[in-house]
Amino acid sequence: MNTRILLSASALAMGIAGIILSFAPSEILNAAGLPYSQLASFILQCAGGLYLGFAITNWMSRGAIMGGIYARPLAMGNFLHFFVGAMALLKQIGSVDQYPYVVYGCAVLYAVFAGSFGVVLFTHPLKEAEKAR
Repeated sequence: MNTRILLSASALAMGIAGIILSFAPSEILNAAGLPYSQLASFILQCAGGLYLGFAITNWMSRGAIMGGIYARPLAMGNFLHFFVGAMALLKQIGSVDQYPYVVYGCAVLYAVFAGSFGVVLFTHPLKEAEKAR
């Protein structure tokens, strides 16, 4: 698997989410039909910071050898983030009234990233390179 493309795509997705969460928490709360509160806004902005931090980590690591024991903390962190996110989103699919297509889209995106990082996490990059020859 081409980890450069995977890390770049996940960095782009998380970077977009991070910017939106960091700079438009009030608008997100309003669109979700939730009342504005300083605490909710703060939590969304902190989540945006987390997404931006993960995005820049992936972007700066996209040239590294990844898989097996190589860059294992990076692969494990991404896998856990996307797997837990996918499970949480899949759990909510039937109960979301507003903007269900956003939840469906995010669930699919998270599941694809979770599966991809799972493959990277549990395969050895050198064995994959030998198969390609």
